[in-house]
Parts: sequence; structure tokens; C-alpha cells
Amino acid sequence: MEAQLMDGVALAADTLARVTDGVADFVAETGRRPCLVTVLVGDDPSSHVYVRMKVNRSRRVGIESRRIDLSQATTTQELVAVLDALSDDSSVDGILLQHPVPSQIDERAAFEAIDPGKDVDGVTRTSFARMAFGEKGFRSATPGGIMRLLDAYDVDLVGARAVVVGRSPILGRPVGMLLLARDATVTFCHSRTQELAEVVSQADVVIAAVGRPELIRGDWIKPGAVVVDAGYNEGNVGDVEFAAARERARLITPVPGGVGPMTIAVLLDQTLAAATSRMSG
Repeated sequence: MEAQLMDGVALAADTLARVTDGVADFVAETGRRPCLVTVLVGDDPSSHVYVRMKVNRSRRVGIESRRIDLSQATTTQELVAVLDALSDDSSVDGILLQHPVPSQIDERAAFEAIDPGKDVDGVTRTSFARMAFGEKGFRSATPGGIMRLLDAYDVDLVGARAVVVGRSPILGRPVGMLLLARDATVTFCHSRTQELAEVVSQADVVIAAVGRPELIRGDWIKPGAVVVDAGYNEGNVGDVEFAAARERARLITPVPGGVGPMTIAVLLDQTLAAATSRMSG
């Protein structure tokens, strides 16, 4: 039997409808719209596409969207200065630095220039620590979206063996912390893990987040497992061999249409939450 698809498009639409209502309430109460500023450095075509999508979706739910474009030659110091100014700007509720940034920039230093109270993409060390310790704060947007998908499909994580393939600081590592907080037993793997097929084959839940097209083969998947593919490679190909994996899994995310829509939905939901928190704080 083929696995049921985990529909990120439908779940994101539900989330965004709730955000739209929340934004309308916020505007009625404060007389202003929540504001998200996106900072884009350089001329990477994919990044420009992603930013346009985020800007358009922001406006659709009623969030004010500002965009700052910086040149390919921007230095770390220059970028940090922009992020510092946005952090100090009382009219700004959320800050998104589109990544990756050009190679001459210290990306971590740039992330750390973002006020944690405006870190709606969950990229700072403070946000990661709060996730790891189960404290109030903003989740990394893609991991947050993955957890909402798992919840929407009633995936029981207590005691489950979860294998995360990928270790990036904004995807693999934080999603592992979120799974651990839900009492899953978490194993981190990556492209250099020895006997990766054997490790994956023992997983009740597989999170693919390594950025290698179809690295995870379908016949590695344990029958009845849940497969979440957070990879997105050229040609609309994920990190999992989808067709073969679907024949073995119980639930699986498509690429596209699975994790991607949830990332933007979480980002905008957290922007509204940041605006509301700043208003009440």
C-alpha cells in the first residue's frame, strides 16, 4: 500500500488563514500592521525567488513586508550594521536574513546581530538554546513546520526512533532538539555517516535534511515508517527516493508541497507572535 501524503499545502493554508485573522485583530487593536523585514545579500537567483514568495505571502495575510537588498560585495561589518539598526527599529517586529549569504560574510556573526525577540526565523543561538531547553521562543521555521506536520497527522513521537539525516544549525540540529523534547530517541546522521542505510532502516521517523538528491534510498525505509523530506534540489527532487520510499512508508511528504509551504507559514505565524509579544511587553 502506498504511503499517505502529508499535505503541507493544506496545513499551511489553515495556518495562514488563522494568521490573517490574527493580523486583522492586531491591526484593530493597535492601528498598525505587524512588520517583517527581509534582508537579501547578493544576486543568487534562488534566493530572489524565495524572497519574492515570502514578501507576497506576507502581504496576502496583511503583514507589512519590507525588503532590503544588499550587494554581492557586502562585508560582514556592513551586514551586521544593517541588522543592528533593524533590531533597534521599533517599527520592525520580525527580521529575516535570507541564507545562504555570500562566502565572504560570517553568517553566524550576521545571525547573532538579530534581536532574539525579532528572530522569527529562529536562527540565533538564543533561539536554538530555548528550543533545546523547551523554553518560550521562536523555533527555526523549517523544523517548526516539520513538527506541525507530524502533529497534524497524529504521529506519536514518544519512544519513537527518529533519525535526522543532516546537521545544519538551522534545520538538522534544531529539529533533533524538538524531537528529543517530545520524547523521541534521536540519532543524528549526515552524508559521511558509515552504514547510513542500516541506521535509517531502524527508524520509525526519518527526517531528511542533508541537501543531496535522493541520498536516502527507498528500500532503506522501514515498513510503516514516517518520512519527512526537507530537501529541495534541482528539478523538484528531494533527499529521499520518493517513489520507492512511498511503497514502504506509512506517511511521507511530497517535494514540493510538503515541508516547504509550512516553513513560510511558521515564519509568518511567528512574526505575528513577535508583534503581539512586543505590544504586550
